[in-house]
Amino acid sequence: METNINTPKQSNFVKISIIIAIVIVMNMFFNYAVSLVYKEPVMDNYIKPAQVVEAITTKDKCIGVGGQWSENAIPSPIEKGKTQIDGYCNENYTNQLNYDAARKVYEKKVFITLISLGVISLIAGGFISISILSIAFAWGGVLSLIIASMRYWSQADNLAKVIILALALGILIWLAVKKFNK
Repeated sequence: METNINTPKQSNFVKISIIIAIVIVMNMFFNYAVSLVYKEPVMDNYIKPAQVVEAITTKDKCIGVGGQWSENAIPSPIEKGKTQIDGYCNENYTNQLNYDAARKVYEKKVFITLISLGVISLIAGGFISISILSIAFAWGGVLSLIIASMRYWSQADNLAKVIILALALGILIWLAVKKFNK
């Protein structure tokens, strides 16, 4: 005759551990799958690292390489009665703008994908009949929403933030009514 030596406390610990593991692995899967679909912009593709950097000392040369010229506010004297306008060239100005634009598009695509996967997980969690999987999918969806929002929130404009929050709230209310209104 076999006896079950597992106590309810041990059983609950195992269930919680499995739920946490599913939530973590689900979100790792989401993020790695997204990285296969969308290629992240790489800074070196926009701004080539140079072994030797030569100073660009004129406005025309600076603009010619796509840079941003900043003149010093105080001209430097070269001899009595004459001054020289000095300046600084940020030769990566245009390339940096292009990189930032590509990064913003990439982050938006990743955000939309992670939000979609999170919502699908939440909905699946509401309909799965196996309790442990239902909880894991729901929390996995919540974590995906959190990760997506943290990645993109600072880049989203206010209207996008309101739309994002309205959609998330609407889906959560719909799910709560559908699942728990019995």
